Amino acid sequence: MGVQKYFSEAGKLQITNAIRVAETNTSGEIRVHIENHCKGDVLDRAAYLFEKLEMHKTELRNGVLFYLAVEDKKFAILGDGGINQKVADDFWESTKEVVIAKLKEGKYAEALADGIIMAGEQLKTHFPYQDDDVNELSDEISFGK
Repeated sequence: MGVQKYFSEAGKLQITNAIRVAETNTSGEIRVHIENHCKGDVLDRAAYLFEKLEMHKTELRNGVLFYLAVEDKKFAILGDGGINQKVADDFWESTKEVVIAKLKEGKYAEALADGIIMAGEQLKTHFPYQDDDVNELSDEISFGK
């Protein structure tokens, strides 16, 4: 069962629904990857998964990865180059603070869902939703070991 033991079916649905809602505000693409352990630097691991999940292949380079290693208590939000060219270096800080506070309470699904909604709101300024928007990445959570 692995890392999925931390997420009920309702919790997983809460996260995927948050992705769908957030993506109605922005052309940005949001994914979530969850695993138990992160050996090494959390941003390096998130960057590796970003590429493995082919998130760098969106047309506007506006993918966002929410990465969580539950047992190691590591969390990162990683945006693609198209986002990083347009936003301040601390763009994700307020979102990370909200997520981390809820993660510390053990509210994993709620933490991720709230952060995802915040990300959609933040992204809409730079990447507003377009009528011809195509969902380029899966909304489903990817789980590691």
